[in-house]
Amino acid sequence: MKPSANRTLHEEIFHHSYTDPHKRGSGLSDFILGAQDGLVNVLGVVLGIAAATNDVRVVLVAGLATTFAESISMGAVAFTTTLADADLYQSEREREYRHIVEAPVLETKEIRDIYESKGFNGDLLDRIVETITANKDVWVAVMMAEEHQLSPVDRRSAMKAAWVVGLSAIIGSLVPIAPFMFLPVSVSMWMSVLVTALVLFGIGFYKARVTVGRPTRSGVEMMLIGTISALAGYLVGVLLKVPPLP
Repeated sequence: MKPSANRTLHEEIFHHSYTDPHKRGSGLSDFILGAQDGLVNVLGVVLGIAAATNDVRVVLVAGLATTFAESISMGAVAFTTTLADADLYQSEREREYRHIVEAPVLETKEIRDIYESKGFNGDLLDRIVETITANKDVWVAVMMAEEHQLSPVDRRSAMKAAWVVGLSAIIGSLVPIAPFMFLPVSVSMWMSVLVTALVLFGIGFYKARVTVGRPTRSGVEMMLIGTISALAGYLVGVLLKVPPLP
């Protein structure tokens, strides 16, 4: 939304703090969190089980069990974390309301210090401070954004975050399992690593394209970190290899 010439400063601040779409997020971070976690964790599990047993049925059971347990756990964590963030914002907001009533001089000085540090001074600084402190809601919104670096959290987004993280974890988890459904274990292990590495690269590349950073570098970093982490599972499987039945 373009700023209106008739909109006051405190209305602009309120709009930016409470309704700016850039502060609400798009769910991209939730998707990346779930997908990356599913890819890396399940790849580590299937590699470890495959190296230890060489039994495709055991690999699939372990992989699918991990997939659904992981997705439910990740979704629950996303849900509770979102609610915790909302509770933190609300408690800090209530505390700021108390402070501007109980210690208005100190809170006014904090507003002045914030904008003075941004390069404002003189009459302009005085007008900014006067405008912000004239409205308690705007005053608190500025303190939340500038002092605490916190943005409002919609509690209704908790369930959405849980679904996005949980479903993306399932989708990510199925990628390293898929080769074991069609190929021998020895071939599936390397195909699983290859396919998972390519998907991790794609996620990192896409993340950088829609946010900031160098897409290729981001893709390579995510691919290497995820693959190396998952290979730890393979090493455990090799070390604890189950001897074949007589």
